[in-house]
Amino acid sequence: MALFKRRTEGKPGEWYYCLKHEKVEEGPECRAADRFGPYTTREEATHAMETARERNVEWETDQRWRDDRT
Repeated sequence: MALFKRRTEGKPGEWYYCLKHEKVEEGPECRAADRFGPYTTREEATHAMETARERNVEWETDQRWRDDRT
């Protein structure tokens, strides 16, 4: 008996951005390693890559996480 069952259908209202297919999906259509989400709206999922880029810049410039600080 499997401890974790893979859902074959998504829940209505759960939105994901698939990195492999570069598209927004309602419900988890692709494997977890290939997607961002869940998001509450399609609009949020549409901007997933933009949000990730913005967060990466914030983290890269955050002094709390830099090794070269004095």
